[in-house]
Amino acid sequence: MPDSKQPVNVWLIEDHKTYGERLMRALNRLDDVRCEKHFTACEDALTALGKNAAPQVLLLDVGLPGMSGIEGLALLRQQARKTALVILTVFEDDDKIFRAICAGAAGYLLKTSSIEDIAAAIRTAAAGGSPINPTIARRVLEMFSKANPPARDYGLTPREQEILEVLVQGKTIKEAAAALKISYYTADEYIRSVYDKLQVRSRSSAVAKAVSEGLVPPRGQ
Repeated sequence: MPDSKQPVNVWLIEDHKTYGERLMRALNRLDDVRCEKHFTACEDALTALGKNAAPQVLLLDVGLPGMSGIEGLALLRQQARKTALVILTVFEDDDKIFRAICAGAAGYLLKTSSIEDIAAAIRTAAAGGSPINPTIARRVLEMFSKANPPARDYGLTPREQEILEVLVQGKTIKEAAAALKISYYTADEYIRSVYDKLQVRSRSSAVAKAVSEGLVPPRGQ
């Protein structure tokens, strides 16, 4: 948590001269924020990190000359591990958002944001939060929802679910029967029912489907 008596130290990487200078002036009019450095390229910021103490928050654009903001995220994180790196850009396409978040961005803002919203995001990032534009936040949730669809309901009974879990653990029918304290023939009947509901014909296919679709808890849970 930043010291409330000290303004948040911010650096800016922005190649649009007019926008960058205007934003820097606006931030420096605030009592609790100080934008001490403005760079037009990631390379310059990386050089400065080798000679100066890292800021609490670093705002950077995506479309920069030379190294892009997304490419620079990993290198900036290596040199400034405690710095919150926040993307500030005009780009709101899914690919750039996803790549930036995966590369370690602590937040993602649009340049259409007001100075009040940008300042609030800086304070949030300095305090350890993850500021993100509401529109972008919805897009992120949609992307991860599509990447991780909910497990399909195959209508397995609690006992069939148990059978499937012990099969995934590598147990034989005999071992499954012993673990669940049922007869070998009852276990076999349950297994055949599981195959039928999962629409598979073998144990290996059942296990593969269970693991790939998240039908059983991860091992160790």
